[in-house]
Amino acid sequence: MSTPGHLCLLGLAHFFASFRNRNRAFLLPHSNPTPNTPNRNSFTAPQHNSCLAPPEPATTATGPSRRSPGNGSWAGAVMGAAGSRLEKVLGEQFPEGERYFGLENFGNTCYCNSVLQALYFCVPFRDQLLEYYANNKNTGDVEENMLTCLADLFSQISNQKKKTGVIAPKRFIQRLKKQNEIFRSYMHQDAHEFLNFLLNELVDILEKEHNAARESLQNLSFPKNSNGPIDGQPNGSHKELAATWVHKCFQGILTNETRCLRCETVTDRDETFFDLSLDVEQNSSLTSCLKNFSSTETLNAEDKFFCDKCCSLQEAQKRMKIKKPPNILVIHLKRFKYIEQLQRYKKLSYRVVFPLELKLLNTVDNSDLEYSLFAVVVHVGSGPNHGHYISLVKSHNHWLFFDDENVEMIDESMVQAFFGSPQEFSGNTDNGYILFYESLAERS
Repeated sequence: MSTPGHLCLLGLAHFFASFRNRNRAFLLPHSNPTPNTPNRNSFTAPQHNSCLAPPEPATTATGPSRRSPGNGSWAGAVMGAAGSRLEKVLGEQFPEGERYFGLENFGNTCYCNSVLQALYFCVPFRDQLLEYYANNKNTGDVEENMLTCLADLFSQISNQKKKTGVIAPKRFIQRLKKQNEIFRSYMHQDAHEFLNFLLNELVDILEKEHNAARESLQNLSFPKNSNGPIDGQPNGSHKELAATWVHKCFQGILTNETRCLRCETVTDRDETFFDLSLDVEQNSSLTSCLKNFSSTETLNAEDKFFCDKCCSLQEAQKRMKIKKPPNILVIHLKRFKYIEQLQRYKKLSYRVVFPLELKLLNTVDNSDLEYSLFAVVVHVGSGPNHGHYISLVKSHNHWLFFDDENVEMIDESMVQAFFGSPQEFSGNTDNGYILFYESLAERS
């Protein structure tokens, strides 16, 4: 029996429709789309931008939303009621020190809000970000950037006196638009593309800060030498970049094995990744998608491999294996496919079952690593030309539903409603798009 405030699976469609009708963004096709080519080194996704007439802009940086179809603080009132229900449902079980805050939508910023909620409840990432904020908040000469704005936003949420409410990420959105022109309009963006940009931007900032600190220390430790380098470094030498805490959270290593079928020589090439982008098939599972990702591919005809030992093009077999799994495994389901005949993208609302507990197979050492699902970014909509983003988050063994300003508690069983549709044409367009898994070994 469900506890009060929980939502039964039968009432799912009505529950989500009540929120989506408010936020549904109707998008215009992106001109001259580029086919979605695989790129396992970084976050990639097809650009299927869209437009929406901008709502009334928010006027406050924090607190209740001012975006309203009528008079009064509509978002604040909605979240106030939802927040009260959430607190009543959890009661004394409300996690100590935890905060459940919705994020105001500034006009098609659901792509950003859904990803930020997933990252906020990625505890290792959040802890590192709050530590960064604590160490730098009193430094007056720190230039505002994506990292400082994100750290400030997370700090605002975690230090709220109330347990629930709404925060407007105005400063972060303003910085995002200033930093990257893609996000400057009210066009609907891709959540995976935003995640790609954000994590890589954070890495660039942290690496620059590390290099600046190291150079400053070297200048203090060694006298300047106009005739040559200091610290025994030859001129023009490459200094290896230190791994940042973003790398430690999300980075894994793939090994690309290519076996020449003539001489049997195996060539290995390692490449890093922040996420795995997986092709999807109808009525499949995440495990089968991962298996296909690591399946053997034969290189022949025009795709022959140049073997260094044979000194010629040869037929070969190629496969990808996970050499070093990440602590936080991010999986992007490639639900937007470019159809050559149609000259446009099509959304694949295929049913892909993703488990709450995942065993990661096909690793280099053949060990089965276990991960636990803690967040899902969901794309809502029947195609790439319109849609909305929400997120599901697991926090202290409770599952929560985040839809911009709205936060509700849901049953764990409701996660399966976002696997996709087993039929080609179906009314179920709420599909898991980005999955966040945490290593159980890291948690222990």
